[in-house]
Amino acid sequence: MAIDTGDTGWVLGSAALVLFMTPGLALFYGGLVRSKNVLGTMMQSVAAIAIVSVVWVLAGYTFAFGPDVGGVIGGLAHLGFRGVGEAPHALAPTVPQSAFAAFQMMFAVITPALIAGAFAERVRFGGYVVFVAMWSLVVYAPLAHWVWGGGFLGVDGIGALDFAGGTVVHISAGAAALAAALYVGKRRGYPRGNFAPHNVPMVVLGAGILWFGWFGFNAGSALGANGLASSAFLATHLGAAGAMVGWLVPERLRHGKATAVGGATGAVAGLVAITPAAGFVRPVPALLIGLAGGVVCFAAVELKSRLGYDDSLDAVGVHMVGGLVGALLTGVFASLAVNPAGAEGGWMQVGRQGAAAGITLVFSFGATWVILKLVDRLVGFRLPAEAEDSGVDLAEHGETAYAFREHGRQATPRSKP
Repeated sequence: MAIDTGDTGWVLGSAALVLFMTPGLALFYGGLVRSKNVLGTMMQSVAAIAIVSVVWVLAGYTFAFGPDVGGVIGGLAHLGFRGVGEAPHALAPTVPQSAFAAFQMMFAVITPALIAGAFAERVRFGGYVVFVAMWSLVVYAPLAHWVWGGGFLGVDGIGALDFAGGTVVHISAGAAALAAALYVGKRRGYPRGNFAPHNVPMVVLGAGILWFGWFGFNAGSALGANGLASSAFLATHLGAAGAMVGWLVPERLRHGKATAVGGATGAVAGLVAITPAAGFVRPVPALLIGLAGGVVCFAAVELKSRLGYDDSLDAVGVHMVGGLVGALLTGVFASLAVNPAGAEGGWMQVGRQGAAAGITLVFSFGATWVILKLVDRLVGFRLPAEAEDSGVDLAEHGETAYAFREHGRQATPRSKP
């Protein structure tokens, strides 16, 4: 097939939307932490853009989308982006491979940034940098190949469906978040101290940017400006809307209030849940998947305190649990009428979805634990107690988010006598 300018424009625009999600995540996570840690938390998201982009060009892309080697990994044909130019990739025959690689790069960028929500407020920046580089190469790239690049979990293997990253992005990041939360341990003073979000409007703004960018994430995964992209766009919106309702209703029943943080978190949970299904389901099932995602993720977050682990910003409850809900319900509601390249929902498809989800969970959790051990030995991962008490911003970056004094003088000018 020839290169199509409309498809190319849509994929490039979608890549930009997905990139915009990472600053959105920075705002979302940054608002949820205490004020002494907001810059360090945001820096973890922003730094992932640079770190993963470099790793992706050098080796990540070819491991994910290079020629298949035994259904396990991509070959080295595109090492250093060799051969990534105007000619299309087999998975995106109407756009230049450079556009496809750039689009996929943005997925690789945001995935490890999601993990940071589990250990926010208590890790070294240097350790985080090394962790993200290793994780994107050792965990993300192979998973992307297994599901999308011709590996053993996708349509060329067991036949699991994942339109835009329910397993590759969210279950993998959520399982890694669980491993990280358990490995790093609880924040000092948790849960007795005050760990309330310091800036709720920032949280809501970040969630809004994520919602906006997610249209590129999901609808862009159609890899063309076509009817499938339109269907995925609509499903994405309905999934988020349904999940906000699915979160706020039980929150109101449980706590007596429907909160802004709850609404924002519920919307993100719905976006997570609909991601694997977006290109395979009709509008009403999309709404139901979102509703289920909101309810189940709310329940998972409520259970966190009983289970006793400190997942600072609910990366496990939203991304791992939401990803699992979406992956399994994709097997229930998938329709060949929506996407002839998919499958029809049923027990067999649910089984395939469950197998892919389970393999992703085990692989990501185990590999993450090993990477954390290695990083901890090489450069250290957790902050010392005194640095954690003073805050990540000052201890790791030498700056503060909110300056009320400038150059030793009051920022507000004094009135004349």
